[in-house]
Amino acid sequence: MKHILFVILALLLARPGAADGMRLAVTTSFDNSGLSDVLLPVIREETGIDVQLLVVGTGQALRLGEAGDVDAVLVHSRAAEEAFVAAGHGTHRREIMYNDFVLIGPADDPANIADAQNAAEALRRIASVQAAFVSRGDDSGTHKAELNIWIDAGLDTGTFGTWYRPVGAGMGAALNTASAMQAYVVSDRASWLNFGNVDGLAMLFSGDPALFNQYAYLPVNPVKNTAIKHEAATALEAWLTSPRAADLINGYTINGETLFVFNASPD
Repeated sequence: MKHILFVILALLLARPGAADGMRLAVTTSFDNSGLSDVLLPVIREETGIDVQLLVVGTGQALRLGEAGDVDAVLVHSRAAEEAFVAAGHGTHRREIMYNDFVLIGPADDPANIADAQNAAEALRRIASVQAAFVSRGDDSGTHKAELNIWIDAGLDTGTFGTWYRPVGAGMGAALNTASAMQAYVVSDRASWLNFGNVDGLAMLFSGDPALFNQYAYLPVNPVKNTAIKHEAATALEAWLTSPRAADLINGYTINGETLFVFNASPD
């Protein structure tokens, strides 16, 4: 899987015109939401920046930044982001927008999580009946959030049986697997709303503060190498935190439901 990722990366960087763009590592959940299809053409038109997305999990995105293989990252795992900046890999962390995680599962809800008091209780109910559960298992922001909820529930995923299925893949693949297995899964709301293969799944639980999902932008430290386009990364940050970006982000909906809320603070 890692070999395939870096082959794709090499091909992206070798494309004609790539020298005129900048490389932004983003999460699969951001890409699955469809928001990038709205933002990128406007960014290109208004700034002249051709933003080339490398779509990976948060952990892999930060590793690409650490290696100096991208110019900036847009991810959603605050502890990992702060560690990235503290280690000198990024110049700073800037919050851009948020949504939330939701618990998806079979519409008949065999673990009865829909009326749980909080997300930790919902996962405890799933574990108590050993209902099929799909985990991203890929060190992504979604995976990290899921693991934190299991910890809050007082449970160790390392002790789980075969009902717990890490797939080591992106959000779309995890949702497809959950659909095929009729299993529970943690998803970001945007990916779920943009997911076409529902097949008996439903959003069963949401609204717990533990499910808050903040996205942040981190320019890679230009001392990493001379190829890093720090000026372009800075210009992109200025656009992403502008009123124009706020209008597009807040206005992006699927079936009338807002997917993200802009919350970038003034510089």
